Amino acid sequence: MYQALGHILPIAVAVALSSVPIMATILILLSPKRGRSAVPYLIGWVLGLVVVVVLCALGAQAIPDPPPRQPQLVVGVVEIVIGLALVVFAVVSWRRSLHSPGGEIPKWLHAVGTFGALASFGVAFALNFRPKGLLLGVAAGLAVAEGSLDAGGATIVIVVYTAISASTVAAPIIVTLAAPRRMQPRLIVARDWITRNNRVVTALIMIMIGVVIIGSGLSRL
Repeated sequence: MYQALGHILPIAVAVALSSVPIMATILILLSPKRGRSAVPYLIGWVLGLVVVVVLCALGAQAIPDPPPRQPQLVVGVVEIVIGLALVVFAVVSWRRSLHSPGGEIPKWLHAVGTFGALASFGVAFALNFRPKGLLLGVAAGLAVAEGSLDAGGATIVIVVYTAISASTVAAPIIVTLAAPRRMQPRLIVARDWITRNNRVVTALIMIMIGVVIIGSGLSRL
């Protein structure tokens, strides 16, 4: 179990630092509808995280087990491909930041603040199925599946993964609903900072996580 946790922790951190769900959280909390939308958004995000990692773990279990003492070739190749895809995603994001500096919130994301409870739940759930989210989910599913865990161990790993991944959405929601006036200026500062820097930060995180996953894949060959 500890080996699976070691593999899954950096992936969970990458998910937690993803700028899109964090920005959507901030915009919901700054909107007049936060009392109706924030909690459904959090539930949708957490449920989506669990669904993606469980489906990916079940899919990874379908990979044939290698013969004893033979390299885990299939898993290693899959991890290398995922790691390379994340690095490519990071490079593309970085190049976009050079040619088009941040400063504006996309219209579709800005509209999140106008959503009601059901729409907020649906958006949060769907955000887990973005290409980057799916790549990270596959990597997390491989870590769970390759840990050779029983049901209890797999559940613990998935709970830890979900708790870390959802922390940057859950914490602002909980604190803001408890003390909205105190949090509002902090949310505005965070919104402005993410708007300016999200592409660069995303690129750096994806490069680091991609390299980690590539290294894990190479170790299996």
